[in-house]
Amino acid sequence: MGKQFTEISESIKQFIEDQKIFFVGTAASDGRVNVSPKGMDSLRVIGPNRLIWLNLTGSGNETAAHLLKDPRMTMMFCAFEGSPMILRVYGKATIYHERDIQFKQFIDQFERPPGARQIIELDIDLVQTSCGFGVPIMEYKEERTFLRSWAEKKKKGKIKEYWNAHNTISIDGFETGINEL
Repeated sequence: MGKQFTEISESIKQFIEDQKIFFVGTAASDGRVNVSPKGMDSLRVIGPNRLIWLNLTGSGNETAAHLLKDPRMTMMFCAFEGSPMILRVYGKATIYHERDIQFKQFIDQFERPPGARQIIELDIDLVQTSCGFGVPIMEYKEERTFLRSWAEKKKKGKIKEYWNAHNTISIDGFETGINEL
């Protein structure tokens, strides 16, 4: 049933690319554990042990705050359609903001939606599959358009104001690094 691998194979890469939703898990040494659902066209496998994820503006910025405290990150993918499988990738993550050269190097791999906040690179040290037999079969309907519409209306200057008001401190009081020079 479950298997462990040291890298992402071509078949696992295809599985990742086929998923419409994934989950990101992070935690600092104290405070709350954060698990966030993610979607849209925001993830790229860029090597057998690396992926990048375009983190969009949201109501909080817990992932960034946790990664500054402890770079451990887990991403989980579930097959809601087709053959059952759960996939987890584990590793150390690095956050890149618009001010970072790595952000500029990676951003062209995405259709840059309004509200792009950070790019997070995960250096993977373990890939693990499990059965997924208990995951329900669900049918994908469509992407939600609210986040894109909201960010387009805000424009860049207003997005940064939103970051200042809502994305600089985590719920546990940790800095997120979004406003550092």
